[in-house]
Order: sequence, then structure tokens, then C-alpha cells
Amino acid sequence: MKLKKEEWQQEASRMRESPPLTICAVPTGKKGSIVIQISSLPYPLTEWVFSPPPSISSHKSLNPTVYLGQSQSLAVDNQLETGQDGSVANPLNSTDKVNQPIVKRRRGRKHKKLIDIVPPPPPLKRLPRHLERYLSSLAPDEVLAYIKRDIENASLASDDEPELYAPIFRNISTFRRSYEWMERMLKVYIYQEGDSPIFHEPHLYGIYASEGWFMKLMEANRQFVTKEPEKAHLFYLPYSARQLQSALYVRNSHNLRPLSIFLRDYVNMLASKYPFWNRTHGSDHFLVACHDWGPYTLKEHEELIRNTIKALCNADVSERIFVAGKDVSLPETTIRNPKRPHRNVGGNRVSQRPILAFFAGRRHGPVRPRLLEYWSDKDDDMRIYASLPNRVSRFMSYPEHMKSSKYCICPMGFEVNSPRIVEAIYYECVPVIIADNFVPPFSEVLDWSSFSVTVAENDIPKLKDILIAIPLKRYLIMQTNVKKLQKHFLWNARPVRYDVFHMILHSLWTSRLNQIQIQ
Repeated sequence: MKLKKEEWQQEASRMRESPPLTICAVPTGKKGSIVIQISSLPYPLTEWVFSPPPSISSHKSLNPTVYLGQSQSLAVDNQLETGQDGSVANPLNSTDKVNQPIVKRRRGRKHKKLIDIVPPPPPLKRLPRHLERYLSSLAPDEVLAYIKRDIENASLASDDEPELYAPIFRNISTFRRSYEWMERMLKVYIYQEGDSPIFHEPHLYGIYASEGWFMKLMEANRQFVTKEPEKAHLFYLPYSARQLQSALYVRNSHNLRPLSIFLRDYVNMLASKYPFWNRTHGSDHFLVACHDWGPYTLKEHEELIRNTIKALCNADVSERIFVAGKDVSLPETTIRNPKRPHRNVGGNRVSQRPILAFFAGRRHGPVRPRLLEYWSDKDDDMRIYASLPNRVSRFMSYPEHMKSSKYCICPMGFEVNSPRIVEAIYYECVPVIIADNFVPPFSEVLDWSSFSVTVAENDIPKLKDILIAIPLKRYLIMQTNVKKLQKHFLWNARPVRYDVFHMILHSLWTSRLNQIQIQ
């Protein structure tokens, strides 16, 4: 029915006075228009009428994903399908995509082009002026003492942080307060000395990619990096343990001493050139090494191995090199394509995980042979292989096995660390860690018992009994927690809040704060 001009104006005026509603006039093809209440439609027409803002600058979650089970779902390009339970699922991935940048589709005459618009971090609230003046008058260690006292007195958070999930944290209030202080205050000085490929040349793919990605993102950072070493709280030794091994190790020599001597001479050069190492004997300096040999290449310099904050994938407390509480357990993340670090991230829903437990890998170290001895080809529920047989892999690949399993077995190899832990998190499979002396990443803030299972090496014969004894309700909670945890282990070409780059940096920040004695 066509509305008269006066009726149209009255109707539009009435609807503008109702704040929850949005109105627009849609031409009918003839003279006149129809007034539509967009919010009353069964789908969000605003996605088509109004263009989205080019960036996000609020404190709300930067994750633009529509979660499963929401009452309204975006139906863009018909890429979403409805499951049997009425929830909306992505056919490429049954899970939420975490921390994906907003993608704006620009239509050209000849082709379509996707442009990634990465939202900037939310602005930090300014401190009171008197507090800013007070902190600026203090030395770096005095500032850290003030911050440490404030963190220890952090009260219970009154509102939920949309980007954080409390059940996976030990104390989410303490973590939030510490993280906010890190964002506001932390300054890192990066030594420019050192030639490539060992220094300043990140290795971005393979199982040791974590050290390279951290180096790349740290050296490109403008928020935390300072060119004034007097203002720095931490000093970064920007070398790659993977590149060190590739450049200096003589194949089959079994001699790591040349690598240790090289690092010893580098540190001695810095100590003779600058006053900062000698001022603290290296305790405010840190290194990041994911190669298995990372801890063993430090032995020629006593202060380097004893005082420096070491971020290591090989976080083995039994070697007396890694010290829990002082050093940082570095996640071992396998990156197969540096241009697509999130490739294959996600997994099947619980109802599509028929396999109880899965492992496939070589007989490295003392634990895996025992695992294979007890469980290889012994039980249909326990898919344990030395390597994935052709008769199996031609029907289901390694990633598909992890995505179809309830539990993913992560035994140590020659060293305590395993890339399978993070792989399991990527594929939303509850990790089962078998490494008695291993310190899991971010364990100072994350509650690993909420999303993983730890099995003693001596309990390998009872592995299936341990897993089937876990109640279904408990498993569902852990699997949900793994999905919520995923964002904290993802590398992003441009870092976003709470991703793995920031979590590693926060662990280093925490270790530095632990050095401070409060008077």
C-alpha cells in the first residue's frame, strides 16, 4: 500500500524516536517508497544497507566471528550452512575463527579483491596526571616495583573481559592487571650488533618457527621497542638458535662447543661495549630459542646460562638449565606456510570425533618406544602409529586424524618439548602430555588442568584406562576450553591482543617482575 507524503513523514518521525529501531526508505520502482524497520526483519539487512566501519577502536572484542548458537547469523555469500541442531557452521571449519581480521569485499569491474583491514589495538586509558608524573620520575626498576605491588593487590574483576575466558586462567584478574601494565609501560631495547644469518634473520617455517616469528614481530614493533636503552626494562639478544645450528654446526660431529663459544664471544662484546650487561650481570636480558639445542649452546658463559631470562621450547627442569619461574617456556609451533600461519586451524565438532586417542611419530627418545610397545595396533580406540601407514593415510591424513580424535597424545621425543601440543590446540583436540619434567607454556597464568591431561611416563600402560575414566561432562568442558585457548597460540602477521606474540612477551614481563624485590 502506498503511503501519502504526510503519513510517510509521521511514520518516519515516530520510528526515529524509538532508539532500538533503524529505518530506511526502499524505492518501489514507482513514485514513493516503503518504510522498513530493519531490526524487525528475520535477518540483518543492515549488512547490506550500511557499510561497516573501516576499523574498530573500542574496548570490545576484536573478534568479528559470529559464534555458533547465536540467534542471528550473517548469511553472506551463502557460505554458511545450518546444522541439525540449528546452529550455524562454516563448511570449511566447524569452529569459530579466532582473531581473524575484518575482511571487506571490494567489487571491481573485472574481478573481486579481498582487502584485510586489521583493527588497531584499543586505546589505553590515560593514567591520572599526578601518577604519570610520579612514574616518569622513577628509575625503570622503581617503576617495576610500583607495578608489581599494584598487580599483587589487584581486586577481583567486576566485569568479564570479552577477549578472555576466565576458566582457562589461574587468576584472570591478576593477569588482566599485569597485561594492562605491560601494554602501558614495557620497553625493550634490541641490540643491533650481529650479522645475518645468525642475527636479525628470522626462520619462519618448520617446528622451530616460534623463535623466528617472535624475532620478526619484535623487531618490527613500535609499541614496546625503545631506542633509548636507559629507559628499557628488558634487553633482547636477537639471535636464532636454528640459524646458529645451520651456520656453525659440523654435521655428525656431535660437538656443540663452537656454537657456545660463538655466543660467549658475542655477549662479551656487548658487555665491553655497553654498560647494561655488567649493571645487572645479564639478569634483565633475554633470549628466545626454540631449537632443541638452545639450552646447551649457553654453557660457555656462566652469566648467560645462570642469569639471563631464557625463553626456550626445551623447557626441561631436570637439566638444571631451565629454571621454572625465572625462565619462559616457549610454545613450539609448526608453521608450514609463513604466508598462511592459520592454515587448517580448527577441528570437527565433538559428535564427529570417533577416535579416542591418536599419535603418529618416530621412535625418538625413551618415551615413544614404550608408548608404541603397549598401544601400537593393540586397540581400535587407540590409534597409535610409529608412522602413519599408507593403508590409513590414503583415507585420512595426519591433520584429519587429530581433528577426528578426542585426545591427542603428545609424548616427549629426544627432548621434553613437542610440537604436537600446539597442533592439538590448533585442531581442537585435548592434548595428553607425557613428559615428566616439562613446564608447559604460559603456565604462570594458564591453568593447564582445565584443557589438557598430564600422564606420568610410568603410567603409559594405563593410558586408555586414564582416558576413559574421564567423565563426558569433564571432557566437554576441556574441549570447549581448548577452543577458547586457541587464540593465545596463534601467530598473526600483525599481532593482536592476547595472541601468542603478546603472551610470550607477557611471560618475559612476568619473569622480569619476579626479579623485583618490594621493600
